[in-house]
Amino acid sequence: MTKILVVHGAGMNMRGKAQLDVFGPQTLEDYNRLIREYAAQVGVTVEVFHSNVEGETLNALYAAHDGDVDAAIINPGGFTGGAPALVAGISQVRFPVIEVHLSNPAARGNPSVFTRVCRGSIVGLGLYGYYLGLLAAKQLVQLK
Repeated sequence: MTKILVVHGAGMNMRGKAQLDVFGPQTLEDYNRLIREYAAQVGVTVEVFHSNVEGETLNALYAAHDGDVDAAIINPGGFTGGAPALVAGISQVRFPVIEVHLSNPAARGNPSVFTRVCRGSIVGLGLYGYYLGLLAAKQLVQLK
């Protein structure tokens, strides 16, 4: 079965606590529960990771590269505007990485630096973006 690493970047632990007008009342735990439900529907397994530290996030991707992960989804959160080591790391992993944002960061004046290294980006579709990301990741793995 396809295994997908879901990475939540900086500040994602503040979902449901701050910027409710942009991201709504759902917490990171709500996101994770829904992502696991979506994974079951799509027929993939997920490993979920969160860190507010760029180096820890990079290490998680490198560990996945050396492990049994087939693809990754990243919501960079607070890293969206700049995280050079993480951007470089994504370009080095052996699997496709899909960027997901609940909102559209570019529409809020913060275009993502990850777009250039991710296989694709899904923005502005709320939590449904994770469902689409899981479907896309599974398809990309099957096409290899």
